[in-house]
Amino acid sequence: MPRTSRHARDVAVVAFAQSDHLRRTDELSEVEMVMPVLHQVLAQTGLKAGEIGFTCSGSSDYLAGRAFSFTMTLDGVGAWPPISESHVEMDGAWALYEAWVKIQTGEADTALVYSYGKASPGSVRDVLTRQLDPYYLAPLWPDSVALAALQAQALIDAGETDEPALAAIGARSRAAAEANPHAQLRGAVPQGDYQVRPLRTGDCPPIGDGAAAVVLAAGDTARRLCGRPAWITGIDHRIEAHGLGLRDLTDSPSTRTAAERAGVFDAPVDTAELHAPFSSQEVVLRKALGLGDGVTVNPSGGALAANPMMAAGLIRIGEAAARIHRGESDRAVAHATSGPCLQQNLVAVLEGDPV
Repeated sequence: MPRTSRHARDVAVVAFAQSDHLRRTDELSEVEMVMPVLHQVLAQTGLKAGEIGFTCSGSSDYLAGRAFSFTMTLDGVGAWPPISESHVEMDGAWALYEAWVKIQTGEADTALVYSYGKASPGSVRDVLTRQLDPYYLAPLWPDSVALAALQAQALIDAGETDEPALAAIGARSRAAAEANPHAQLRGAVPQGDYQVRPLRTGDCPPIGDGAAAVVLAAGDTARRLCGRPAWITGIDHRIEAHGLGLRDLTDSPSTRTAAERAGVFDAPVDTAELHAPFSSQEVVLRKALGLGDGVTVNPSGGALAANPMMAAGLIRIGEAAARIHRGESDRAVAHATSGPCLQQNLVAVLEGDPV
């Protein structure tokens, strides 16, 4: 049994798959990008699409450039005979949360969660301005890198980091990605020129395309489908004020609160997969989650090695779960974010059965 489960039903990640994350996939539609990942994740469990109790996806119409774009990828799932399905206009981590709730209610025993994004066709920095406050910020068109640079400078001014420390985070992430065959950037990547001071190219995430999927299952079904399930013993998400001027950009109270509610601080964690698209954001998240030097942070390389929009957060949960499946971790924390400067944050605790 899970060691510290606090919920009505024990729910676990029993399978995880992801695409190779590439700068461009012009030759592939969203359906063609997602289908192989769906086949891989179902093959790990031996389940067929018709045996899944609930399906939930995460994506963005802004990236696809059309309304209700997620309906097309249902062709890759196989929606006939009719299935129980839902969608969130968010990173797939929030789709996983919805699926977890669905299983908690007893309406399903298994769930397929997938997400995807093709950021290559347009300018992500321009697109992301549309999520800002429409009255004060959005008309100024501050892009995502400029806003992250404000956060990084605030951290430097507060004495919590400096440019060499940020460069070290980027270098460590790309070095860790050497062992990740799906990562977009691996190995020694030069810090490069300033994008927006104090952030250099190496402090920023790559732009690219990718997809990911996980399968959730409850109780004995999870044990039947996976040798060592990654039990979700806690999960919570919180949001900061929309206005950046109302927030202390050097801290993330929403991450800390979500971590408290998810039970992160109840026992030590050995692994953390943090959705920190900018090196400076890892500094903020480490502090909010109370992570010491003994915790392995982003062994997959994290979002600095591959940051497919709408899937990078789900990948953090999947990567943490995969380490538990392989016996490389016993208690891990996974984090996902959305919005400028860590505006929305989801935190999950995953635990493996004692070996």
